[in-house]
Amino acid sequence: MMIRSCSTALIAIFVLVGCGGQEDEGRSAAQEMAGAHEGDTPTATAAAREPAIPVDAREVTYTQVDGADVTGYLAAPSTPDSVLSAHGMDPSADRLPGIVVIHEWWGLNDNIRTATRRLAGKGYRALAVDLYADSVAQTPQQAQSLMQTATSTPERMMANLRGAHDYLRTETGAPRVAVMGWCFGGGLTFRSVADRPTAYDAAVAYYGTPDAMTDEVLQKVTTPILAHFGRQDEVVSTKQVEAFQSRLKGLDKDIQIHQYDAGHAFANPSGESYNPEAASTAWSRTTEFLRSHLYPTE
Repeated sequence: MMIRSCSTALIAIFVLVGCGGQEDEGRSAAQEMAGAHEGDTPTATAAAREPAIPVDAREVTYTQVDGADVTGYLAAPSTPDSVLSAHGMDPSADRLPGIVVIHEWWGLNDNIRTATRRLAGKGYRALAVDLYADSVAQTPQQAQSLMQTATSTPERMMANLRGAHDYLRTETGAPRVAVMGWCFGGGLTFRSVADRPTAYDAAVAYYGTPDAMTDEVLQKVTTPILAHFGRQDEVVSTKQVEAFQSRLKGLDKDIQIHQYDAGHAFANPSGESYNPEAASTAWSRTTEFLRSHLYPTE
């Protein structure tokens, strides 16, 4: 078992309901998150970084849920053959690894699109899902309402995320697929791994509530996981992180936990809690973790 603790900064949130009959938990989580984001707005800033290499991005329909098309944002390197060659892979196959990108409680906004392009610039086909049916929040009140609506039908959310994974596997031919999310999406990252314990080749959760990782789930999980938490987070407490660490004891699992001296949403460059130092450290760890599992050298 790999458990690593460090201090700098990065964090955020989310308790995600996993089955029907738990709508009250979803409302409570949304209310806690609203308190953490009081007065916050998802305003774009210069801290949001574009990819290091040219990428192409477009809207795609990646699945259907209850008969309705679901559209997301797909980004990939403009010259995938050169990326594959650089990693010692067959460039003619055009089979880049994929990443399912799960948005924060604000929705699939410009910040998440920028992050998706940035991930693509590291050599992946990154697919940002949309769990809010084309809606994007501009205020904490709107975000709370959208999150409550989404969590009121957890099976629809999971069907959405399964569809994104399957799209990358089948439609783009991704040989390996990771899942990654922040805040609301961080909790759903854990939930996605719990839902399909062996399907993903890597998972990165930024300040997401790890309650889905029960003892029963952890026995089945083969997915390597990297988790970032903030010690001053108002939603995911240090006590919850310690409980998660305790459940890992004695298990031979590739699960890395990093804690930072930061508060909620420290990695979001469009928020009031952005911490550049913590965000940079977490990003470096994230990209190295993804590279090692999506572009293995063996």
